[in-house]
Amino acid sequence: MSCGVVKSFLVSLSRRKPLEPEGEQSTFNRCLTTLDLVALGVGSTLGAGVYVLSGEVARDTAGPSIIISFFIAALASIFAGLCYAEFGSRVPKTGSAYLYSYVTVGELLAFITGWNLLLSYVIGKWTSSVALAWSGTFDDLIGGHISKYFEAHAAMGLPGLAPYPDVFAAVLILLLSGVLAFGVKESTTINKIFTAINILVLLFVAISGFIKGDLSNWQISEESLINATAADTGLNSTANVTSIYGVGGFFPYGLSGTLAGAATCFYAFVGFDCIATTGEEVKNPQKSVPLGIVASLLICFLAYFAVSAALTLMMPYYELNEKSPLPVAFDYIGWGPAKYAVAVGSLCALSTSLLGSMFPMPRVMFAMARDGLLFRPLTKVTSKGSPAVATISSGFVAAIMALLFDLEALVEMMSIGTLFAYTLVAICILILRYQEGLSEDTDLQVIESKTKFSFLKPPSSPNSSTSRAVTTLTVISVVCVAALCVTLTQAIDALARMEAWSIVVVCILAAILLLNMILIWRHPQNATRATFMVPLVPALPLLSTLINVYLMVQLGGDTWLRYAIWMLVGLLIYFGYGVRNSVQRKRLMASQTKIETVSSKIDKDIIINEEKF
Repeated sequence: MSCGVVKSFLVSLSRRKPLEPEGEQSTFNRCLTTLDLVALGVGSTLGAGVYVLSGEVARDTAGPSIIISFFIAALASIFAGLCYAEFGSRVPKTGSAYLYSYVTVGELLAFITGWNLLLSYVIGKWTSSVALAWSGTFDDLIGGHISKYFEAHAAMGLPGLAPYPDVFAAVLILLLSGVLAFGVKESTTINKIFTAINILVLLFVAISGFIKGDLSNWQISEESLINATAADTGLNSTANVTSIYGVGGFFPYGLSGTLAGAATCFYAFVGFDCIATTGEEVKNPQKSVPLGIVASLLICFLAYFAVSAALTLMMPYYELNEKSPLPVAFDYIGWGPAKYAVAVGSLCALSTSLLGSMFPMPRVMFAMARDGLLFRPLTKVTSKGSPAVATISSGFVAAIMALLFDLEALVEMMSIGTLFAYTLVAICILILRYQEGLSEDTDLQVIESKTKFSFLKPPSSPNSSTSRAVTTLTVISVVCVAALCVTLTQAIDALARMEAWSIVVVCILAAILLLNMILIWRHPQNATRATFMVPLVPALPLLSTLINVYLMVQLGGDTWLRYAIWMLVGLLIYFGYGVRNSVQRKRLMASQTKIETVSSKIDKDIIINEEKF
């Protein structure tokens, strides 16, 4: 009996939500257009990083080849973006990756995905850290009076906490929470204005760079770099001096530096997934959500590409300032006053990034609460359809974190949450594409499902056997990807020395992965069409999974420990509250009760008729 209870419990964790659940009605107001979504995606993704990141990566990692780094990072991001775009057209509802995994792989993984998304929105590139950056930028503009006052009168000085409580950042979050709770249309209008100003400032930066730029800054000699190294280290002679700025040219740090820069630049494209949370607030979600995701990623790539190209043309990459590269670059070309335009653009970028980060968080909380996995009061909405309680609650948590905590150590946790969500969406696309579905050729499908499945002669449409086979192959592929990424990370020195064991392990894992991909490709796909579909399935989702898992493996042990604590808290909430209050569990129990009632009634009628006979 205990085995039966355990089996029933495990099955309940994998229960999936139907695309159109019975009794679920949307409480949102469909008022957003494609332009609103593009502005939301660009605003959330193109934050203050565009004003800082280019200088950091160009100076220390990639040099002028940073434009190639951004191109590679954009390609990797578009893989994840295409997976989100297809789900957005197939499942036009609030919830983003949480909902996508719920309808595809089951409840437990859906909760884990949703909990990861909340981690990303509260801590990382978004909300708390963005509010702190806004506060710091504004404080710098007014001469640092805010920080000086609080350091003198309210210093905390405890490990893990901020040097002083950032009241300005906390108040900013609460104010924006109020704006978002008031109405979605009003907040997206503000977002469009700030995004437009940000784009205009970036256009000014790009045009200025191309006017005042010098192509010789992309062809710096190694001798110049040695002289710069000697000057920076206070040496009078260049004898026996090795350049700390690479070897010069367009690839001063080599191809490895360009690839390392791409890994850093990848996080600059994080944020587009906020579009996927708007499914129930868009007028035409099947068209607008995929178009919004792809268009916002393209615009962000062009902006990063143009700014980094202009920056490295305006001045030698090794002289760039890591914290404020653009003002220093404008000083270098004699356009000092332009730094005020950069400051305005930076504040607008931070404002849109903050709005873009606070927009999806309450919607994911709402979706999880509507399904009974989080607390029910979070589902309350205003007359304009805004999830007010979830918005204020998430804003309150983010404000406390911005007020008290030093978030630098926690930012990498955001990376795990985001990359996990990207990975699961890519896996879900694979499973969804090969799932058994309703077909007009029902009789043919039944006949084919009874015949033995042949690799050389696969059936024309998916059935339960092919669906299970693809799911199994997908799981094996994910395990191979994880093993390959760990091997590439931990045995990088052995691979560089061409040690036989490391090469053999990598070749075996790569061969298994390639074989699995071919086997999945041979299976029939679901005939159901969507307005947007990921091309090159199964290769593209598996490549996206490989990139995401590799980046996750790069993160340090301390980050994984903090992440494990966060997940432990989430699982306690799920097993203590979510399992018992799951709406889908109640639906299934109700349907079973109905079936039993009808069945018992039929049995009773049969007995009565037999007695009469």
